[in-house]
Amino acid sequence: MKNLFEFPRADYEVSELVLSRANVRIEKIFSPGNDTPFMTQDEDEWVSVLKGAGVLEFQDGSSVSLNEGDCLLIEKGTLHRVKQTADSTVWLCVFIK
Repeated sequence: MKNLFEFPRADYEVSELVLSRANVRIEKIFSPGNDTPFMTQDEDEWVSVLKGAGVLEFQDGSSVSLNEGDCLLIEKGTLHRVKQTADSTVWLCVFIK
């Protein structure tokens, strides 16, 4: 059994694999009030904020704010980054091939 809210103490973003199958991967991510560099995935990424809040920024300069319970699908190949998060933000991310 895994607890989605348990993470090691860290001053940096930490991700942990929750489940992996042939076409889907689920990760929980802890963000301690940080940002990330721009990134892309080779699969669709569905993200949800379980605790806290975050702002995602996209290559075109647009951004979206996510609060607890909000979710968003980021399509494969979309350049994006975490622009900022509240302290102790917990994300659930589902990667779909």
